[in-house]
Amino acid sequence: MFKHILIPTDGSKLASQAAEQAIALAADMRADITLLAVTEPFHMLAVDSIDYLNQREKYEKTSTSKCNAMLAQQKVRADGHGVSCNTLVLGSEDVARTIADTAANLGCDLIAMGSHGRSGVSSLLLGSVTGKVLERSTIPVLVYR
Repeated sequence: MFKHILIPTDGSKLASQAAEQAIALAADMRADITLLAVTEPFHMLAVDSIDYLNQREKYEKTSTSKCNAMLAQQKVRADGHGVSCNTLVLGSEDVARTIADTAANLGCDLIAMGSHGRSGVSSLLLGSVTGKVLERSTIPVLVYR
């Protein structure tokens, strides 16, 4: 049914469990997957512009390195299931929009991701990337809870 699944993950326990389930689904469907990590930009108030630039560069290197390591672990799982897998790390202020846009740009026919299932005030205060992806996506979104 599905041929290319986008699996966004942030490395959290819930997201990793969702990625594992989505990889198993891809194996059952003989679908390709793209594992996606989205890093948010560096934000810091600083008086010294040199210090700011140094801290930003350090943040960008560290966050990209951590994302690549996390995605590499998931890729090993995909390889173990015989699933064709690409990895992608992108930077963006709007994580949900980046996920939805990436799925569209790559020609994915499903987004599979985890959700904490928050509702009410906690959802309003903490936000929900998954909820925002559901609003923006033009393709089906499978949510693991």
